[in-house]
Amino acid sequence: LVVKTYESGAVSSYLHRMQVGDEVSVRGPRGTFQYKPNMVRALGMVAGGTGITPMYQIIQHILANPEDKTRVSVVFANVSEEDILLREQLELWAADHDQFDIHYVLNNPPAEWTGGVGFVSKEIIQEYLPAPADDVKVLLCGPPPMVKAMGALLGDLGYEAPRVISKPDDQVFKF
Repeated sequence: LVVKTYESGAVSSYLHRMQVGDEVSVRGPRGTFQYKPNMVRALGMVAGGTGITPMYQIIQHILANPEDKTRVSVVFANVSEEDILLREQLELWAADHDQFDIHYVLNNPPAEWTGGVGFVSKEIIQEYLPAPADDVKVLLCGPPPMVKAMGALLGDLGYEAPRVISKPDDQVFKF
């Protein structure tokens, strides 16, 4: 379980105060996505902040299976470099697996930053995600305004427009 604690976050700060052995009931996410090996040729992912967590589970599942040849491309947006969750593991996977790559985008990058800057744009999606095709899916997870903007942008680029609540067969799936 990955939980990022936000000072003003009601749920994250509550979870942070819990002790090992405490129980909590949760529900969600909306929609159901079950990954199956080789279900698509390429899987694009756009994650914002803690939205990397469902992506991380799917990436881990794909890369742990030598029979799974799915190509995975991730665009991971954060406010600052310090906000990049799971960075060490993501970069190890990128170095060790030819089928996986990741591109970071920061709103407030440090001076020496060589990744993307600002918000995820049409140009970033075109450069780093697989082009729309019948054997491609794109997964979205992050802050609601980002997910809404990405859904519209992907639709403009020729991907199927995402539904309000995603279905397993959707080309663009929103967590």
